[in-house]
Amino acid sequence: MSTDGVNMDRRRLLLGTTAALGAVGVAAVAVPFVKSWNPSAKAKAAGASVVADISQLEPGQRAVFEWRGKPVWVVRRTPEMIANLKAVEGDLSDPNSDVEDQQPAYAKNATRSIKPEILVLTGICTHLGCSPLFRPEVAAADLGADWKGGFFCPCHGSRFDLAGRVFSGVPAPTNLVVPPHMYESDKVIIIGEEKA
Repeated sequence: MSTDGVNMDRRRLLLGTTAALGAVGVAAVAVPFVKSWNPSAKAKAAGASVVADISQLEPGQRAVFEWRGKPVWVVRRTPEMIANLKAVEGDLSDPNSDVEDQQPAYAKNATRSIKPEILVLTGICTHLGCSPLFRPEVAAADLGADWKGGFFCPCHGSRFDLAGRVFSGVPAPTNLVVPPHMYESDKVIIIGEEKA
């Protein structure tokens, strides 16, 4: 075979250009395919922790944050609210928080919290998933003279005290859930993380 009249430099240029364009085409197809293996921003956010600034939260108030698509309540309890927790223990279904998956070990105490004055709860009723109302007033006319403040689920009438413990004789089977959390400082809580 004769190579007379064939421009070898031109042939090398065409082969190199074709190979380079082919490599670019393969990369253009491979990059989106490989990126599809990474979790989406929505999936990353679903498990991400939430920073809760409680510096403006006054005693007796509740703030609502969202973690994993659920409302998380942070309540700054007054000394009176904390004292009233003992008064309702005889009316509760699980006063000692014996159902272990309802709170981390560090919240298995009378106040169900790390610091007695700060309560952190997932705001979802354990009956059918409604969101209970924050009813901190004592002896509310519609809840009875023995009401010491807490959470009332308007869907089916479940009641919880100001530690999220469920009252006996209501549809909710267990206490409200205490999510994992930790203090970054006195004014900032990280919801979804625990100290190692």
